[in-house]
Amino acid sequence: MLPKLNHAQLSNQGKLCIVFDHSVGNKALALDTVNYQNESGQNFTITNFKYYIGQVQLNRPDGTYYKSEGYHLVQEDEAESKKIILDNIPQASYTSVSFIVGVDSLHNCSGAQSGALDPTNGMFWAWNTGYIFLKLEGKSPASPNPGHIFEYHIGGYKSPENSIRNISLPFENPLAIDQTKYSLIIRADVSEILKNPNKIDLSKTSTISDTRNAGIIADNYSDMFSLKEIRNEK
Repeated sequence: MLPKLNHAQLSNQGKLCIVFDHSVGNKALALDTVNYQNESGQNFTITNFKYYIGQVQLNRPDGTYYKSEGYHLVQEDEAESKKIILDNIPQASYTSVSFIVGVDSLHNCSGAQSGALDPTNGMFWAWNTGYIFLKLEGKSPASPNPGHIFEYHIGGYKSPENSIRNISLPFENPLAIDQTKYSLIIRADVSEILKNPNKIDLSKTSTISDTRNAGIIADNYSDMFSLKEIRNEK
């Protein structure tokens, strides 16, 4: 594990807002109303999209870092959930942001929890299987399911069926955190979940809701994120 910043480095602190911007290819994500097309030419709409982000970390070139505790449930139908406010960041120069998609083993095994990890959020299977890390649901004429629905409920934290994925996004130039407020815009391209590295045919793989088969989708969402923009909000 990288060393955390020491107390002397905590004397001056800044703030950063991380914003997740959802798209499907070059189109903005809109639930229920917009038709998209996958790599196989299959049309689909999206009805639900949500996922867990945790262990958000800003990294410095000397190996020290700032780490935010807790988990965030990012939901397309709740605008405020797509914003993560990081307070009390030590003023310094940072070269990348990293986080996980999923929920670590400790929190999967900690019983009833509150906030983003409250089971009432509909992202918990059962006490013995833990959290759903990502949900993608929609409809497609290609799906053989009743109502032509497709759904991917992805989770699993035990090897070899571990669907936690580590994301690291380098900054083009070092980001100097000071008393200026910045917004870090991270693009999440939902189309990646269906195509890379595993091309998903909705007529053959229209439902995944078990840890055994979740890896093909987890491998796809591991490269769903990219750094879109850093805004100075001063």
